[in-house]
Amino acid sequence: AIIKPAAASPHLLKHRGRAVVFDSIEDFHARIDDPDLDIDEDSVMILRGCGPMGYPGMPEVSNMPLPKKLLERGVRDMVRICDGRMSGTAYGTVILHVTPEAAAGGPLARVQTGDWISLDVRNRRLDVEVPADELAARGVNDATVQGFANPRRGWERLYVDHVMQADTGADLDFLVGSSGSKVSRESH
Repeated sequence: AIIKPAAASPHLLKHRGRAVVFDSIEDFHARIDDPDLDIDEDSVMILRGCGPMGYPGMPEVSNMPLPKKLLERGVRDMVRICDGRMSGTAYGTVILHVTPEAAAGGPLARVQTGDWISLDVRNRRLDVEVPADELAARGVNDATVQGFANPRRGWERLYVDHVMQADTGADLDFLVGSSGSKVSRESH
């Protein structure tokens, strides 16, 4: 995961809040301005399904505007966490490129709305405050993971089956060693 501390709000660099989970960018857009959404300025917005496998090609779709009801109350920033990427991370406490991504069974796939999330940028910590055994027992919701990207054939199927994670450049595994950065070659 990465964060741009210079773009973050200083008071949020160490924060603890309740997760509000969105399973896709479409889910996010459908619910973010619902007046009945249980969210406040201390909540941590979690958007999953936007990484290289979950949203093939990893386009810059992970922009997460704040809920209108909070903007109207003067809230200007919240902690936001995503396994995808976004354009113009010039402002906001946004953690991106969480790997492994939810579609690959990563930690965001196990987070549930209501879980407590702790962020401590200075100490390089991002934690889900759920006991490890409980988190492991949750497993990965196969229906959620299958809902991200599940092409049946063609280039998209090949891509989803072979794309690596964001921390290695989202390269294709069968290309590692033949070209690309030193990071990709050293990851295997």
